[in-house]
Amino acid sequence: MSPRPLLRRSPGRLPLRAAALALTAGLAGGLAAAQPQSQSQPPAALPQVVAPKAAEAPPPGPAPAPVPAIAPDSAKETPVQAAPPPPKPPAPPARRTRYDVAVLEALDKVTAESLRFEAPVGRPIRYRTLVFTVKACERTAPDEPVDDSVAYLTIDSQPRALPGKPALSPRQVFKGWMYASSPGLHPLEHPVYDAWLITCRATVPVNPPPTPPAAAPAAAPAVAKPEPAAKPAPTPPPPAPKPLPEVVATPTPASPPTP
Repeated sequence: MSPRPLLRRSPGRLPLRAAALALTAGLAGGLAAAQPQSQSQPPAALPQVVAPKAAEAPPPGPAPAPVPAIAPDSAKETPVQAAPPPPKPPAPPARRTRYDVAVLEALDKVTAESLRFEAPVGRPIRYRTLVFTVKACERTAPDEPVDDSVAYLTIDSQPRALPGKPALSPRQVFKGWMYASSPGLHPLEHPVYDAWLITCRATVPVNPPPTPPAAAPAAAPAVAKPEPAAKPAPTPPPPAPKPLPEVVATPTPASPPTP
């Protein structure tokens, strides 16, 4: 191995190197001097953030006075409410007053003759070839809206029996109720005669309002006496059939029924 050749230093480069070394030493000294000074100074304090204060609660007021406990009174009992009374039953409807006589009026359409007559209840009355039999006659009750007379009757057509010949059987031409205020509501339909109800009449009504019975006087004690033996009564003969009462028509002005 051959030795390296020695380099010759030129005299012009030495001052440059010395200047560079001096500059490097100066920089290192400056850094060493500055480092202790910076470590001795304390770090700057960070700004503190102040939290807002909470609102202060108002001071507590005075405590309420305790309510004294009331002891239950065992002597007093709670009143029990009575049950409401049951509703009253409705009053019964008023009864119609019945009478024993009906006032009728008949009209002959051929001769224009009319006759007003009375027909007792249950008794047949003849007017020419008609026989009237009134079954009931009554007036409306006070609580009804219309004051009216109504009659239930039957009317039979039966000509008179000729002498020596048997009587013909009757033929019913009307059966039902007649109304004095409305003669055309249920009229008699006959080609020759017409009839309608006028009113109901009686001196004493058949079913008057009840009256309290009077106190009967005290009867004296009866003395028992022996009674004689009763004799059997003779059997009466059967009654003969009575002819129907005849209503004699008298000429009067015609009065047709009001509609």
